[in-house]
Amino acid sequence: MFKLLQVKVKAVTLDQVGSFLVLLCDEDETKVLPISIGPFEAQSIALVLQGKTPPRPLTHDLVKTLCEQLGGVVEKIIITDIMDSTFYAEIYIQHNEQVLTVDSRPSDAIALALRCEAPIYMAPRLIEFTYDYEDIISSDRTDEELH
Repeated sequence: MFKLLQVKVKAVTLDQVGSFLVLLCDEDETKVLPISIGPFEAQSIALVLQGKTPPRPLTHDLVKTLCEQLGGVVEKIIITDIMDSTFYAEIYIQHNEQVLTVDSRPSDAIALALRCEAPIYMAPRLIEFTYDYEDIISSDRTDEELH
């Protein structure tokens, strides 16, 4: 069994061509895993990072509420793999003394994990897709620009 690497969401930002990225960094902030995401997921993640609540529930708020109302607890999420430049993730939900594993896009899993305050992990094999923190997070960008 391999040891999972815990990561945290550092920011949601734009790449050079205007596509959204979520930046996941290790606890020591030495490595960053950038994952391309859609604009709606970027907004959903950024709202949590900024501490804002939308006037009406977004899809990830709905999933959190459904999970809670049905007696489930989001235990963790894992970014599990990458195939053909597409990342994969799993959501682990504790329910009735069982752990259910649900396939997910990383962006949806991350948005849900942030709302549920669940830890985010990545499989160790994905370390080869990370960048050095200093190469991605330049010192001249403010936190406001990143969110």
